[in-house]
Amino acid sequence: MTRPPEPSSSTYWYGGDDDAARELLEAVRVFRRSDEVMRQRASREMDMNVTDLRALRYVIAARLRGEPVTPRDLTDYLEISTASTTKLLDRLEATGRLHRRPHPHDRRSVVVEATDEAHREVRDRLTRVHHEMFEVARRVPEHCRGAVRDFLLGLAAQVDEPDGSAAAVATGEARSLDEDGAGGPPVRR
Repeated sequence: MTRPPEPSSSTYWYGGDDDAARELLEAVRVFRRSDEVMRQRASREMDMNVTDLRALRYVIAARLRGEPVTPRDLTDYLEISTASTTKLLDRLEATGRLHRRPHPHDRRSVVVEATDEAHREVRDRLTRVHHEMFEVARRVPEHCRGAVRDFLLGLAAQVDEPDGSAAAVATGEARSLDEDGAGGPPVRR
């Protein structure tokens, strides 16, 4: 069995001789790092950690879709323990960013809701950058947008489920994305 060649400094991790494909992947790496820095900055400005901000954005996005959020939903979305979820909810509730109330259909459960102040705070911090990102997306020629979307969803599927979910994109099934960039259930295109 022959081993693949070790990446050279000119190919970094990606190998191969397709410079344009490598440049695409490098551009994605630059974007991902910039996005991470933006989220860290926003969480610092709001005096909360990145996971708390992710949770708050998830709760707000669910409310905009008219969907209730339970602590279990947050545990699953954030991929943290139930104990960590409880501490997170306690922190966000103590700062007045969310509250828990009885679930409207399940007496054994509660729903988590962001306060109006939290909605305002997130909007104030993130609306400008989201608007600027939308403007960048609008500059992509219309005939290229489908290919760009499929490329990004293919990368997302590969990163999320490296054991074969990328095939979902190739077969026309892809995850939907909410305004937070959080994955939703699979959808057929």
